[in-house]
Amino acid sequence: MSEQLRAALQLAASGVPVLPLRAGKVPFGNCRACTRNVCGGRPNMKTPGPCACPRPCHAWAAATTDPTVLRSREWARAWCTAAAVAYHPGGAGLTVLDLDNADAIAWARQTLPATRIVRTTRGEHWLYEGVMQSANAVRPGVDIKSLMGYARWLGPGTGAMAALPDTVRALAVKEPAPARKAPQALSRPLTGGQGECRHRTPTYLERGIAMAEQRITEARSAVHTTVYRTFLAVLSTHGRCGCLTDTHVARLFTAAQAKGETPRHCTDAWTNARTALGM
Repeated sequence: MSEQLRAALQLAASGVPVLPLRAGKVPFGNCRACTRNVCGGRPNMKTPGPCACPRPCHAWAAATTDPTVLRSREWARAWCTAAAVAYHPGGAGLTVLDLDNADAIAWARQTLPATRIVRTTRGEHWLYEGVMQSANAVRPGVDIKSLMGYARWLGPGTGAMAALPDTVRALAVKEPAPARKAPQALSRPLTGGQGECRHRTPTYLERGIAMAEQRITEARSAVHTTVYRTFLAVLSTHGRCGCLTDTHVARLFTAAQAKGETPRHCTDAWTNARTALGM
């Protein structure tokens, strides 16, 4: 039994769906019967199992916890040449934040709640309990692997696992069409909330606003999307407890307008972010 298969069986026994990876951290290609999904596979579905192929086809959707499948003759060749074991985080109820460099790790440490961390070749995987849609390049050096995605197994990691925060969910949200028209002269909306404040100190809010300003200021491309996602992240963390003031919002709008955004777009982006969060 190969080292990869042994690791895969141990993971599967704990309820984690697994699959083999080739060199280069890529899944094995579809078999001839499944090439170009001629089998009728449904790779856009959010659950595994696009077809009844007994081979490790369809990338993430091939992930399984069935030891009979993992030991089967159809999978044997793959395990003999496999370079690594991967798993489907969404199938295990998890989301993996793939941080690919030191800057991405620094951002996560300053922005996100502590959770279980797995060291990678170039960075870290931060594991959270909860699922969401996978998304690549949600910010520089950051990918999200959960539903319809796979991550390489690099060990159990260290630390207690936290619940998936809204800030991570917000990274993958695309800005919807403007929810309503707003007067051109409006530069900042009214804010407020009735929820309980969970901030440890006023410094926590100040740091969050400063980091949001910095993220907008440092955007080199996709400014429109960056502004929206930043507003969404700020509101998801600070928008329900009433701590945000017009002064805080004005700082965000000023940073966005300095990057070329119009007052109208700032207002629309803020309104759409509140709508997306049900505020």
